[in-house]
Amino acid sequence: MRVEVLHIEDCPNWEDATRRVTAALRATGHDDVTVVAMLLRTPGEAAGVPFSGSPTITVDGIDLFPTEGRTNDLACRIYLTPSGLAGLPTIEQLTAAFESRG
Repeated sequence: MRVEVLHIEDCPNWEDATRRVTAALRATGHDDVTVVAMLLRTPGEAAGVPFSGSPTITVDGIDLFPTEGRTNDLACRIYLTPSGLAGLPTIEQLTAAFESRG
């Protein structure tokens, strides 16, 4: 399994997202998976990956939280969480998403 956190430099949430993804992987028994943080510097780089704003979390090249909002704009992403809108998903949301992948 290849897990990436696609992010832009100006969005501060990617570091916490990477930590949360790592914690969720551990919680689901995927201790051996390395999370790769991929900095997107240009709209062209963003267009070449399934980017929906920073941070976008992908598993094997597929957005873990798919939306219709794919973009090549270098912008931050908003997630709907149980406590409202946030700049990254909760550990519980990440854990559930990994568990639903099997």
